[in-house]
Amino acid sequence: MNKILSTTKAPAAIGPYSQGVQAGNTVYVSGQLCFIPETGELLEGTVGEMTTQCMKNIEAILAEAGCTLADVVKTTIYLKDLNDFAEVNAAYGAFFPSNPPARACVQVAKLPRDGKVEIEAIAVKA
Repeated sequence: MNKILSTTKAPAAIGPYSQGVQAGNTVYVSGQLCFIPETGELLEGTVGEMTTQCMKNIEAILAEAGCTLADVVKTTIYLKDLNDFAEVNAAYGAFFPSNPPARACVQVAKLPRDGKVEIEAIAVKA
């Protein structure tokens, strides 16, 4: 049976989806924008700071499943502007200093609430 993941340490879903779902030993984290969990507002700042907030939100949801970023096997990054790739890479890379997961990064026409970056993750519990 799937376990729905929900934590107040990450932003509430803004639509009909869960923050994450654990299916067996695999954890699927829904795409995270740079929402601040306490306020529900998008973080103002650089795209690097936004990426950092996205990753903190992912960490909080993973923790709810008893996982860490070390358990992540795949991420997908959605960017409003692929010209932000280098800055996003720098912020993202700080969370995976060694053995980073597989990843895709794509530019999209638009993100919810006019976000600039959204990241989703898949983790496997050891």
